[in-house]
Amino acid sequence: MRDLPPPLSPEQRTIGQLIAEAIRAYGQNFWRCLPLGVPLAIGDQLGAHHGRNVQMLIFWALTPGFVAAYVWACRVVLGVKPTRTAIAIAVLVYLPFPALRALFLIPGLAWFAFIGLAVPAAMAAGTGFRDSLVRGRQLGIADYAHALGSLCALVVVVGIAANVLGALLRSQSDTGLRVAVFLSDLVLSPLLYLGSALLYIDQAARCSAAAARQSRAAS
Repeated sequence: MRDLPPPLSPEQRTIGQLIAEAIRAYGQNFWRCLPLGVPLAIGDQLGAHHGRNVQMLIFWALTPGFVAAYVWACRVVLGVKPTRTAIAIAVLVYLPFPALRALFLIPGLAWFAFIGLAVPAAMAAGTGFRDSLVRGRQLGIADYAHALGSLCALVVVVGIAANVLGALLRSQSDTGLRVAVFLSDLVLSPLLYLGSALLYIDQAARCSAAAARQSRAAS
């Protein structure tokens, strides 16, 4: 069997490789990352059979859980400790998401791709609130197509895998269906946070490469 080609550097990494790296990071830290799936699993259970407005309120009520999950994923991937600034920014970034999600998921992902990387930026660089937001925006637009495409692909992959796992676990009863949805959310949704944290590495490398090209062109 032929050896697989070496992975591309972060500045050249494709969306597929980002997802593969997220899966590998999850496998290497499974028990540390499994609790990351709790917020979405609870949110989907509480929001089942309710309309968009009720679901929006539920996801707002679960803000601390989603913020903690993202911050912890950044810690696992980047190996840095959370800061108060990062937590505050994570809350700010997350608050519009339930409303955007209630309209359609894509606007929420577009918002996160634009500014969400301010959270790992604050953790990695230890910058203040405003500087972290500026850095997050710079990272987001460094290659916005890659950022948004990666997030959309992560959602699609997790969604398909959740449907398959749910179908395998599903029984004929409504209780069995809810248990299947809970387990699939719990096990698979950590990939969303880990992939988002890895996206910071990709976008930071792309941003640095663009700055280097501009410097060479200016000289």
